[in-house]
Amino acid sequence: MSDFSAQSVIAKLRQRQTPNRDAMAWFAQGLADGTVSDAQAGAFAMAVCLNGLGDVGRVALTMAMRDSGDVLSWDLNGPVLDKHSTGGVGDCVSLVLAPALAACGAFVPMISGRGLGHTGGTLDKLEAIPGLSTQLSERRFRETVTKAGCAIVGATADIAPADKRLYAVRDVTATVESMDLITASILSKKLAAGLDGLVLDVKTGSGAFMKDIGQARELAEALTKTANAAGCRTTAIISDMSQPLVPSLGNALEVAEIMRILTCGKGQGPIVDVCAALGGVLLANAKLARDVQSGAEAIVVAIRDGRAAERFGQMVASMGGPVQFTENWARFLPEATVIREVTAKQNGYVSGMDAEGLGHAVVALGGGRRVETDKVNWAVGFSDVIRLGAKVTRGQPLGVVHAGRSDQADAAEHALRKAIEIGPKPAVVPELIQERIG
Repeated sequence: MSDFSAQSVIAKLRQRQTPNRDAMAWFAQGLADGTVSDAQAGAFAMAVCLNGLGDVGRVALTMAMRDSGDVLSWDLNGPVLDKHSTGGVGDCVSLVLAPALAACGAFVPMISGRGLGHTGGTLDKLEAIPGLSTQLSERRFRETVTKAGCAIVGATADIAPADKRLYAVRDVTATVESMDLITASILSKKLAAGLDGLVLDVKTGSGAFMKDIGQARELAEALTKTANAAGCRTTAIISDMSQPLVPSLGNALEVAEIMRILTCGKGQGPIVDVCAALGGVLLANAKLARDVQSGAEAIVVAIRDGRAAERFGQMVASMGGPVQFTENWARFLPEATVIREVTAKQNGYVSGMDAEGLGHAVVALGGGRRVETDKVNWAVGFSDVIRLGAKVTRGQPLGVVHAGRSDQADAAEHALRKAIEIGPKPAVVPELIQERIG
């Protein structure tokens, strides 16, 4: 009979004591196999939310949730690397960075997620490509990583099942925002992928969950300390999310943006700058580059010379998408029924932007989910969204609405106008890359 019980673990937390690693492992396994009830899981989450775990307890919970299911191991002729973003709008970094890293000699088994709140989901974006499935068997996942160098997939039921159970409970008990629980949730899935190195893109600004840089810094420090203590070399970058990274929001529209970046040889713009910052750290830490700067340059070259596009095309084909997607991507992506340009009603400058509001507007169009069972319209969203600080003249386009119906386009136009503030002076645009931690 076990020496542990849910009651004893919860009591320790209530008394501001940290359960030891064995107790955390027992509790995580109980979450995974149902031994721990929903009421006990909720009490655990609330106790952690109110009293915290400290550094040692956070590491113990993270590793316990990682070990509650399968932990992958790899035998490849290069380092196994990954990145994670805390979420933003117009943020399709993973779709560019993963193939660029593969082109530079890394292997990227990226276990990703769907849209959450106002932020878009990488899996939803990929599934805008006809035929592509992000739910792969482990055999196909391994084959794709080995051949293409990267695969972006959803977690199976066997990856960190304790996290899946605890997250569902947190969502209905107002404990989502606990720093300790956020850290354990993110890292348990990432570390289960068997990584040699990880970089975290922690967003701050109007389109991020962490609006304040102090909160972003606190999360970045918690994540890097915990991941490094768990044995995975990890660095965090704090980046600005005061506006979309690319001028499009919505699944197929963002895929179109990244295909222009990968296939047109430009390799420039905010999204490439973020990819370079994140990828440079990963390549340097993994000894695939002399230092961070040379690693960043290698990422940009891989994007510009077409090698990243080639890897992306291999990944798409291996995941069930069109074999010739890279060459003919425009004819494969779905298009909205109603496409409407929205123009400025006055002269001035873009002095502010509610990026979160834009994200919610995409969800309202059908480009995201309000509940898990909602069906996503891959084609809807916004394109050609004007940038912060831009000079505006009356009649100039602010963006283009892509909608399924005219009434939805009307609501989206209103949301776009509300989100873009036009004033007499341009906004002070924050630095894109703000800090590096770890």
